[in-house]
Amino acid sequence: MTFRLSLALSALLFAAPMPSPAVGPPNILLLYLDNVGYGDLGCYGNADVKTPHIDQLAHDGARCTGFYVVTSSCTPSRGALLTGRYPLRNGLTHQLGPAENHSGIGLPQRERLIPQYLKEAGYATACFGKWNIGFAPGSRPTERGFDEFLGFRSGNIGYFMHLYHGEYDMFQGTKPHKVEGYSTDLFAAAASDFIRRQRERPWFVYLPFNAVHFVSTANTLPGETPEWQVPPQYLERYGWPPDEKDEKRRFRAVLTALDDAIGRVLATVDDLGLRERTLVICLSDNGAFMLKGRGLEVQSNRPLRDGGTTCYEGGVRIPALFRWPGKIKPGTISTEMLSHLDVLPLCLSAAGLALPKDRVLDGRDPLPALTGTGKTPHARLAFSYGGAAGLREGNLKIVRPKPSQSWELYDLDTDLGETNNLASSRPADVTRLVSSFQQWQSDMKTDTSGPAHAAPAGR
Repeated sequence: MTFRLSLALSALLFAAPMPSPAVGPPNILLLYLDNVGYGDLGCYGNADVKTPHIDQLAHDGARCTGFYVVTSSCTPSRGALLTGRYPLRNGLTHQLGPAENHSGIGLPQRERLIPQYLKEAGYATACFGKWNIGFAPGSRPTERGFDEFLGFRSGNIGYFMHLYHGEYDMFQGTKPHKVEGYSTDLFAAAASDFIRRQRERPWFVYLPFNAVHFVSTANTLPGETPEWQVPPQYLERYGWPPDEKDEKRRFRAVLTALDDAIGRVLATVDDLGLRERTLVICLSDNGAFMLKGRGLEVQSNRPLRDGGTTCYEGGVRIPALFRWPGKIKPGTISTEMLSHLDVLPLCLSAAGLALPKDRVLDGRDPLPALTGTGKTPHARLAFSYGGAAGLREGNLKIVRPKPSQSWELYDLDTDLGETNNLASSRPADVTRLVSSFQQWQSDMKTDTSGPAHAAPAGR
């Protein structure tokens, strides 16, 4: 009986949540989703997908409806996020090609990343997933502030075979690492394992999934037909067969697999008793691509116009969620204009670190806006990628697809879908906002890192 009682008590102790460490700076979990559109998630109004864990995250914190990335493609978006600086200032403005992904400097090495700051406050740091900002010596994650890295160098990989342009692309630290499994699950499992091992100290986990990036011939085997890749149980969850051919259905299953993986990481935080001490940030790197074969047929930026690689709202306005118990009230909906540039200042503030004095930051602490105690910290936000450009100031936004085209003007309060171009009827507003854009361009020449490489052809 004593032996059985001892076993029962041991089981109860093992199942109980781990006690939280002493009060200190919060843990930070930064979930960066790949190409998830504004209209793709349940919590943003999509009734056709199953994303219960992400929806619950929105319910437990703040859901943002006016949150932006300042550039609309994967590489420069990540550089801006991790530095808190516009691409024109941090020197990484283009999408890295295969050679640059494999061995290029990418983001100039004078730039400082979030983990480099947080290590000064005693944080354990890790990155699991998509890097895509350069993998030359000195540019790799474990050389830029991360204690651990499991992931891939490039802009996308096959979900099962982990291929990119005919090469196996999975690394641990700086070395190739052969591993089997669905990439979404592998990255979530690595994050959960790291959190368990580091539960006694503050940690920062950057979890940039490759989901839901489209699959192409660049990341499939020769002769293999590209399709949205997903374990069959996620198709079955919708009542669809394992060999389902409908790409819209397969995409929804990929999104649900991502949601499940996020749920497992959040459950790890809860099981360790760390929920009250953990800031969770969940963002997409840009809007869904509205290009044939790359999202147009299956994804959604509704009710926004266009998508990734453009500066229309569908390219730059993204789903963004923040959970920080005791700081952000559950059920908050923030309509303020915020940006992924603001993530770095938020992390520094949360960790009790002062803003750097040796460089210009373009981000601002968004916490007052997220808690409802303040307004947007930005008088304006500018957007650029390739030849596309835009600027939002208040409710007005100018945008142009190419430098050779005229500026368009939209009132986002009354025309979120950017359908009614007001440029001809409000020329004074166009002139004023173009002047602001030109001033922004001039400001980008201050404290600028020169690009490490010229832009490659294509994406």
